[in-house]
Amino acid sequence: MDLGAVIFDWGGTLTRWHDIDFHAESLALAAAVTTTGHDPEVSRAALHEAGAVVWGRSRDHQQSATIADLFEVAGLDHDPELLTAYRDFWEPHTYTDPEVRPLFERLHADGLRIGVLSNTIWPRAWHVAIFERDGVYDLVDGDVYTSEIAWTKPSPYAFRAAMQAVGVEDPGRCVYVGDRLYDDVWGAQHAGMRAIHIPLSSIPRSQAGHTEGTPDGVVHALSELPGLLGRL
Repeated sequence: MDLGAVIFDWGGTLTRWHDIDFHAESLALAAAVTTTGHDPEVSRAALHEAGAVVWGRSRDHQQSATIADLFEVAGLDHDPELLTAYRDFWEPHTYTDPEVRPLFERLHADGLRIGVLSNTIWPRAWHVAIFERDGVYDLVDGDVYTSEIAWTKPSPYAFRAAMQAVGVEDPGRCVYVGDRLYDDVWGAQHAGMRAIHIPLSSIPRSQAGHTEGTPDGVVHALSELPGLLGRL
């Protein structure tokens, strides 16, 4: 195939999969609540439920959201400057797979552009800071975070935004790499791309979506990707 770009999912693909304690996550979020007289436990429960609503909209309607939307759904005011506990909670789960930089260098050496498309409520600046911290952002040609567009994966509009970011117009010249058979594999194929699955994540049933795509290839480590691309 005349390949022009490889676009990657983030969590569970460029990072290793981690099981998350969502009760603790909501408690960390509640530290940013500024609603007068709020009960921290009631706020935590409201934020936990709001997370299910926001991510349910993503799964079922490909509707994007931000952290501010999460607090709005929960009916709570917040101060973005007080999200420190929330960011600290997530930091151990954000480290880039050590195989990423040598992989990106290899792909660039082969003349390919590298993109990132992530379903996220976090602002762009947080993701960029993570890639910069881990020394890989200089190798990313284009990155799209759904918090800054109207759609989430598996909407074809989200994939088109990623294609635009890397400067490749033909989806047939793009391969998408991700850990989810619905958002990543089915979504990318529905947008006209090839899709490669990394089946190392324990996707909760509530996040699985209504469809499972059949990947064009499977790798169990990022280091296997160049060899598979050569066979597509």
